[in-house]
Parts: sequence; structure tokens; C-alpha cells
Amino acid sequence: MTALTGSAAATTAALVSLGIPETASAQIANACPADVRVPADAPDVEGVFTDFPGDAGRLFGYLALPRKPFTAQIPAIVVIHENRGLNDHIKDVTRRFARAGYVALGVDLLSRQGGTDRFPDPADAGRAYNNVTANDALADLKSGIAYLRTLGIVKADRIGCIGFCAGGGHSFNLAVSQQDLTAAVVYYGAPPAPLDRFDNMNSALLMHYAQLDRNFTSRVPAVVTALLDKNKPFSLHIYEGVGHAFNNDTGANFNAAVACEAWGKTMDFYARTLRKPD
Repeated sequence: MTALTGSAAATTAALVSLGIPETASAQIANACPADVRVPADAPDVEGVFTDFPGDAGRLFGYLALPRKPFTAQIPAIVVIHENRGLNDHIKDVTRRFARAGYVALGVDLLSRQGGTDRFPDPADAGRAYNNVTANDALADLKSGIAYLRTLGIVKADRIGCIGFCAGGGHSFNLAVSQQDLTAAVVYYGAPPAPLDRFDNMNSALLMHYAQLDRNFTSRVPAVVTALLDKNKPFSLHIYEGVGHAFNNDTGANFNAAVACEAWGKTMDFYARTLRKPD
């Protein structure tokens, strides 16, 4: 729209004329800038390493929040990494949510093995990740939510999560296990087993999958059937012509256009769920 109308202001006017509210049209026009990445030294975002209590001892995380005065509490998002630990890419994603106005916490699921920093070689981090059990990961993510609720800036009843690849499966598990979670986003993750665990899900759900990712996308029809049968709120997007991990801009399967589209949909989802009026 901006390319056709010549400016963001004209885009807003055009979208409003189509019946789309100005706030929504601004989100559409600005959902994904040319480079969505947020460097560690960005002046508008504060990113810090942190630790917090867990079932098996201290857990590590990366906390990012907007660097500005606040007059009210804001929603929070737990960011769940892929099978290479809390690496630079996931820290960047965590800062992206901070730039969008959320408190974001990347939980290091290798904490019980000393933390991702102990495994500078991604292959070693991947082998360490193979020792992470689903139950341990779930417990550590729940500890991350409990930690966020101790922060005065966080709106305690507006917490969501997002997970990528292996983290997408953990995002599903958190959604069906944390009764007071508000919103969950899954990027190409394995669904919970058995599917009747969706009975326990109270959060809104957004799912992103890739057409060429046969292993994971082939499971989507059963997930949709289960969600429909249980009358659970969800949105699903399957992106044509891309494969697994299309969102990871450090990997071989990265697709900038599709990643941007999915990011915009994610931002809209969180705006509707985490920022809705009380």
C-alpha cells in the first residue's frame, strides 16, 4: 500500500477509507520495517542477562524492555528458543518485542547444564539440548513466568509466549499447562500429545507453519480438528513455498518476505490479545 500511495500517511488514509481503524492501519504499515533486527546497543531498548529461581536451582535468561519511563504496567512475552539454546538470534528476537513495547524474557533451557554460554559451538549446544526433557523445560518456562510477575513493570495477567521449532513445541506445552497464560504463538512446532490436552488450554493461539515442512505441517490437520472440536480460539497460517525455520535470519532456510509477513501477524495477534482493554 505504501508503495502504491507514496507515503505511510497516504497508506493510513487509504486503509481508513476501507474501514480499517487508524490504529490497525498503522500496525499494518509498520508491522515489519526493512530490518526488523534490534542490535544489542539499541538506544531505545535495554537488554540484560538475568537469573531467577527454578525447581532445580538458578535459571538463566535474557530480559529486554523498552528504555523509557512508564506510567502503567505493560504485557510480557516469554521467548522460547530453538534447539541451539539462548543464542544471539533469540536475544535479538527478544529485543524486537521490547522495541514493540513489551517486556520480553528469553529463558535459557540449557540452564540446568550450566547455560548456553557453556556451549559456544552450536553443535555442542544442540547435543546439550538433547538432554532437556519436556517436563524440565515446562517447569523452567513456568519459573520464567513467575519471575516476570515479580517485576513491577509487568502486567501480571497479560503474559504470552512464543516458541520457534523445538521451542514451538514447548510453546504448545506451556499453553496447555499454564492455565492463566493469555496468548501463545507457535512457529513450526510439534503439537502436544495427546491432542486432548487442548482441553486445558485457556490462551488464544496463533500458529505459523511452512508448506514445505512436511514433518511438522503434516500434523496440522489433526491439530485443527482437535481445536475445533474443543471450541478453542486459534489462528493458523501456512506459508507457501517455504520450509522449516523460515523465520531464523541466521539460517539457510530464512525467507525475508515470509518472516516479515509472519512477524506482522504475530504483532497484530499480541496487540489483540495482550493489549485488549481490561
